[in-house]
Amino acid sequence: MGHLFFGLGGIVIRHLLLTLAILLFVPSQIFWLWQLRKLGRKFFASPSARQRWNRWGLGVYLCLLVLDLLWPKPAHEAAYLTLKAALIEAPFRWWMLSSLLGFALFVPLYLIDLLGRWSVRLYRKLLPPAQIEVARMPSPARRQFIVQTAVAACATPFAACAYGLLVERTDVKTTHRHIFLKRLPKAFDGFRIAQLSDIHIGPFTTAQSVRKYAAMVNQLKPDSVALTGDFVTWEGSPEREVVEALSGLKAPYGIFGSIGNHEIWAGVEDSITRLFAAQGTRILRQENVTLASAGERLNLIGVDYQSRVRFGSHGDGFVSEYLEGVEKLILPDTVNILMSHNPNTFDRAAELGIDLSLAGHTHGGQVTMEYISPDISPARLITAYVRGWFQKGDSQLYVNRGIGTIFSPVRIDCPPEITIYELKRA
Repeated sequence: MGHLFFGLGGIVIRHLLLTLAILLFVPSQIFWLWQLRKLGRKFFASPSARQRWNRWGLGVYLCLLVLDLLWPKPAHEAAYLTLKAALIEAPFRWWMLSSLLGFALFVPLYLIDLLGRWSVRLYRKLLPPAQIEVARMPSPARRQFIVQTAVAACATPFAACAYGLLVERTDVKTTHRHIFLKRLPKAFDGFRIAQLSDIHIGPFTTAQSVRKYAAMVNQLKPDSVALTGDFVTWEGSPEREVVEALSGLKAPYGIFGSIGNHEIWAGVEDSITRLFAAQGTRILRQENVTLASAGERLNLIGVDYQSRVRFGSHGDGFVSEYLEGVEKLILPDTVNILMSHNPNTFDRAAELGIDLSLAGHTHGGQVTMEYISPDISPARLITAYVRGWFQKGDSQLYVNRGIGTIFSPVRIDCPPEITIYELKRA
């Protein structure tokens, strides 16, 4: 049933949410522009000042909208912060995300208020004339206060998204995790693996910042490094920059990686594999490699992104069964570690007896409110494994929150993550 929900059910829900977002777009923009107009009426006494406020507000909005949509698309996606990204894309995408979230909060509050007033009207009609005064309608002043309070509360996403854009998006956290494994050879007790995932190099995750994160990984002194995909985003043009930025990673047992969905969608899965190989990083594509120490070994497996839901221009990455053919890569009587970009492969990995899976893909939800409820995360529409550690029998999974962002350069309640695992004998 889980596969069914996150397969067919998940794609239906995603289409419904996309339709809902489109339907909310126009009314949300009208609503917030009207609120800005009301704000001008409150703070400016003269009619001419109000008109200037309205014209400037609408003019800035239309300029950002037109420039964001019509600005010529460069042939090569930049791996540094561009003028367009800083002055147009960042503020406009902040506004779009904030206005949609705020309006989505306002709509149910407004509907509750509307339902309450209709209920009182209906109740008054059913009462005898002598008792009508008992069921009074809320006074206009009280209703206005309630509406203003609701609007103020629904404006909080603007502040939250501003913090997520300017602060949390770059506030990389290091997670230390002990992984206890029954079959771990004695020689690998204390072995340290660092994981980076979902870099999405571009104007908001620049090559300079990726070099900084690589230096942070080196300071953790890992024995090996796992890179679990999505090095680029929609275009493969900055593939050289991301490979070069990660070339400073150092680990005595080697740097290994797997391919994410965005490499496949950008059509660079082969070329980026060659670029990584040229600087000493091995991308494992339906392959395995053994790490040896004192006559004992670990088995590291890597697979390309796999999904049981057709998505992308040609459904690239679609498989009828997860991890098909991986059985021959598994080594008995030792620990098998799988790098798979999509955490949904974990159920099949557990069936195959793979000891540890390392995944990414979800960005941990990117914009979440899991401190309120674990269900408030967009990533739950595609997987039950959004972020952190999971276990099934003797198999374990860790889902890294990733480094970069997509769609909107905002993270809320979900800072970027570098994970360092220390393997321990159970």
